[in-house]
Amino acid sequence: MNEWKPANYPSVSPYLVCDDAPGIISFLERVFDGVLMRRFDGPDGSLMHAEVRIDDSIVMIGGGAGGASSSGPHVHVYVRDAQAVYDRALQNGAQAVQPPTRKRADDDFRGGFRDAAGTTWWVSTQ
Repeated sequence: MNEWKPANYPSVSPYLVCDDAPGIISFLERVFDGVLMRRFDGPDGSLMHAEVRIDDSIVMIGGGAGGASSSGPHVHVYVRDAQAVYDRALQNGAQAVQPPTRKRADDDFRGGFRDAAGTTWWVSTQ
């Protein structure tokens, strides 16, 4: 059992950042029989983060808030130590997107960085 990621979650998940996150969730539910596992809304009720299970995988979805760009791919990776991975990424030329932080008590400790090819990587430790 890994205590640094949720049970039955893969280590690596695609992360879709989009303007119509509720529409994408509905699409995944209808097309792939996806099941909404978690959803976190902002104070205004707009979607901040959601997770949809498709078979043995999780697709993470963000609403584009907080300055995250929807251009380029996003990948979410559960790691043992998000701070150490984030620090190594910056030491190896990545651009900071968001320093690792735990926004709510029930949230993962998560940070993001962009590599030279334009991929935004989100690393988390539960």
